[in-house]
Amino acid sequence: MTVKRQKGADRASEKGAETRAGSNHFEHALVLETARVTEGAALAASRFMGMGDKNAVDGAGTEAMRTLLNSLDIRGTVVIGEGEMDEAPMLYIGEQVGGGQYEVDIAVDPVEGTVVTAKGLPNGLAVIALSERGGLMHAPDCYMDKLVVPPPAAGKVNLDWPVEANLNVLAQSLERDVDDLMITILDRERHADLIRRVRATGARVKLIGDGDVVASLQVGVRGTGVHALMGSGGAPEGVLSAAAMKCLGAEIQGRFIAEDDAMRERFALMGVDEKRVYKTNDLAPGSQMVFSATGITYGEILNGVRHFGGGARTHTLVMGYATRVVRFIDSVHLEDDGARVTIRV
Repeated sequence: MTVKRQKGADRASEKGAETRAGSNHFEHALVLETARVTEGAALAASRFMGMGDKNAVDGAGTEAMRTLLNSLDIRGTVVIGEGEMDEAPMLYIGEQVGGGQYEVDIAVDPVEGTVVTAKGLPNGLAVIALSERGGLMHAPDCYMDKLVVPPPAAGKVNLDWPVEANLNVLAQSLERDVDDLMITILDRERHADLIRRVRATGARVKLIGDGDVVASLQVGVRGTGVHALMGSGGAPEGVLSAAAMKCLGAEIQGRFIAEDDAMRERFALMGVDEKRVYKTNDLAPGSQMVFSATGITYGEILNGVRHFGGGARTHTLVMGYATRVVRFIDSVHLEDDGARVTIRV
C-alpha cells in the first residue's frame, strides 16, 4: 500500500510539473510575439500623433494590431475589444484571430488614449492581454468603480470601505504618512466629492484626462510617485488593468456600475452582479497571462515612439504571469531598405 501511495504521489507530482511547464511554454512562446503586436500598433498609430484626428489614430492602431495578431501561432477570441460586432469593423468582441495552435482569449485596446494621442499629449498606449480560454472576464462596456493599490497593500484594502480608511491602510502598508500619498483620479465632475475627501486626508491628487490602464501601471510599478488609483472608469480597461496587476503582484478591485435598466438586463444576461466587488483574480482568473503595452506618446512609464530617418524607436513593457518575468524592451525598427542608425542610450 505504501508503494501505491508513493506511485500516486509521483504521478501527481509529474502532472503538476507538466502543468507548470505547459503554463510556462505558453508564455515563452507568446510573450515576445505579443510585444511585437503592441509595437506594431504603436508605430502605426504614431504616424497620426498630433494630427488632431482621433479616428485616424484608432483606425491605424487597430488595423496594425489585427494584422499582427493574425500572424501569431494562436487561435484567439477577442473578449475585450473595440466594441460589439455591429459597432466595430475589426477586433470586435467575439472576433476570431489567428490560425495557430494556442487557444487564447484576448483583451485589446489598440490605442488607449485616442484623444491624447491625436493631440500629442502624454500617456498614449497600445495595450493587449492574452490568457488561456476563460482567463479574462468578458466585461460589459460600462463604468466600473475602481481601486488599484501596489503590491504591499494587496489584500489589505476594500472598495466597500470609506476612502479615508483605505488611505490609512495604504499608508501603513507603504510605511509612510497619509500626506505622503499621491492618488490618481480621472478629472471628471462625478469625482468632485472623491477628490475633496482624498485631499481632506492630506493626500495629494493627480488628475488625469484619460488612460486609467497606464495609471494602473504607475501604481503597480515602484518609483513613479503614484500610490493608488481611485474612482470610476471603463470596465473593459479594468480587465486589462487586472491582467497587468496580476503579473505585477498589485491589486485592482472593481464594482460594475449599471446606469439604467437596459444595462441591468445586460448584467443579468452576462452573470454580472452590480453589488459584488470583483478582485484581480475575478477579472483575470487565468493561470497563464501575457500583458504588453507600448508607448505611443511620451509617458512616466514608457517613452513614446520616436521617429528618425528610415525608422523609429519604441519602448515596451511586457510581462508573463507564470514565467514571473517583467521586461522593458527598447527597440529600434529600421523600416527603410538600407536604413542605418547610430544606436545610443
